Amino acid sequence: MNQTASEASAKIYSPELARAIGKVKWRVLPLFVVMFIANYIDRVNIGFVRPHLSADLGIGAAAFGFGAGLFFVGYALFEVPSNMMLQRFGAKAWLTRIMATWGIAATAMAFVQGEMSFYALRFLLGVAEAGFFPGVVYYFTRWLPRAERGKAMAVFLSGSAAASILSGPVSGGLLQVEGMGLHGWQWMFIIEGLFSVLLCGAVWFILDSDPKDAKWLSDIERNALVGEIALEQKERESEQPSHASAWKLLRDSQIALFCLIYFLISLTIYGTTFWLPTIIKKMGHYTELQVGLFNSIPWIISIVAMYVFAALAQRFKFQQGWAAAAFAVAGVGMFASASTANPVYGFVAICFAAIGFKAASSLFWPIPQSYLDVRIAAAVIALINSLGNLGGFVAPAAFGMLEQRTGSIQGGLYGLAIASLLGAVAVFFARNRPKKGAPGAPATVAG
Repeated sequence: MNQTASEASAKIYSPELARAIGKVKWRVLPLFVVMFIANYIDRVNIGFVRPHLSADLGIGAAAFGFGAGLFFVGYALFEVPSNMMLQRFGAKAWLTRIMATWGIAATAMAFVQGEMSFYALRFLLGVAEAGFFPGVVYYFTRWLPRAERGKAMAVFLSGSAAASILSGPVSGGLLQVEGMGLHGWQWMFIIEGLFSVLLCGAVWFILDSDPKDAKWLSDIERNALVGEIALEQKERESEQPSHASAWKLLRDSQIALFCLIYFLISLTIYGTTFWLPTIIKKMGHYTELQVGLFNSIPWIISIVAMYVFAALAQRFKFQQGWAAAAFAVAGVGMFASASTANPVYGFVAICFAAIGFKAASSLFWPIPQSYLDVRIAAAVIALINSLGNLGGFVAPAAFGMLEQRTGSIQGGLYGLAIASLLGAVAVFFARNRPKKGAPGAPATVAG
């Protein structure tokens, strides 16, 4: 019979296995958090250099938005092939490769010459980063028992929260570096990109692909961990899960709905991420560092709100209702930001909107996780993440076109407000339990 989440969390480990799990966490989780921070900064630092790309290279608003979004096209196209390569070559080699190539691509952004090279490097950065997030998820399945993976993922995802706060001050500070004939925006790309390149050395020396290779575990700890993971794998194989293609999964209307909801979340998050520094610059004459510090404010507020919403959803059980409320807050904030001509009020309104769209993101994921059979959950979540993240292409591309044609991003903000309100409605149609026979439905297993 399938082991439930509550049964798994209540499982008591032997002292040897408990020590092994503790050593794994202390060895890899800090590294994964730092990798996630570097990953996020290299992905979104483009938002801080938009005026510099315009002044130095003549890259207009439409070209900037299109190029910023091309990252997500490359990411979506190559995420599944990258995961296949990770399983073939092992996590140690492939995660090191991912870090090295994305660091090189991020560094090369310093030498963009015009629109075409800008497009090409943003697309290549997405290709290079593809597979990182699901690769870490896969690593956890090979190194941690089922009951420990959720806690490990929570720690790993904290890297996103830290990166949201750090990206502004770090990138803003580096933009003030000048010398050797290079502009501050070039130094920002070089320093942040080379950090990722250097970090791949730590990845190579710290990570092992398989617990059997872990010399830092004692023999008894290694055997206990390998035995537990093998036992869980045997249980999964005994269930004989059937393979479901992406197209078959998408024929389940619920999975398609999950992709739509996450697409709407990504629209708002990345539309704000790439254009927030521009909004801040309109508030006054600030240094690059000051712009970066202001940029951190909405994310700090949103992280606090995210935990408050999560606590409320846990206490008052109605996940869809709380997610809808968060979407509504985001919609109201975006509408208020679009409706005012005062950039200071607009910034305050975006801070309010950030409370909603970050909380909506964290409240959304438990819904598909509850709906999906655990045997296909990882693959479907990767599919939702891949397709949903295309919102990161649509939002900046649309913002850029609107600003170039109208001289304002007001239309884009109204669009994000509408998208958030649409999400508030759509999430009420999302189910926590599948209908019998749906691709995500749990199969009947004899026990």
